[in-house]
Amino acid sequence: MTVLDDKKQTTLKQLLVKERDDLLALSLEHKDDRAPVELDQQSVGRLSRMDALQLQSMAVAREDRRRHRRDVIAAALKRLDDDDYGYCLVCGEDIPYKRLMADPAVTRCIDCQSN
Repeated sequence: MTVLDDKKQTTLKQLLVKERDDLLALSLEHKDDRAPVELDQQSVGRLSRMDALQLQSMAVAREDRRRHRRDVIAAALKRLDDDDYGYCLVCGEDIPYKRLMADPAVTRCIDCQSN
């Protein structure tokens, strides 16, 4: 049982849900950026096509980072639901509330993160 009271847990859960929802909204908003690039040389020149491919590649990489962060958030929400939240996954000590407020999905205390 973590030392976080219900109010603190609720605050942290709200932060996690908001970040998850923001990431999902960004994914939907930029869906077209990840679409395949047309290779029609008649409508797009070679350099413009290369720029489009590079932009698409960067959009895919951004989406991969968003997807990874959503997975981390989902794991944190599951730990909250399982009443196993707020502990360092390495040493088992409580993660300070201030650290959780900075990143509610964090899984390690500062000492274990540094090592």
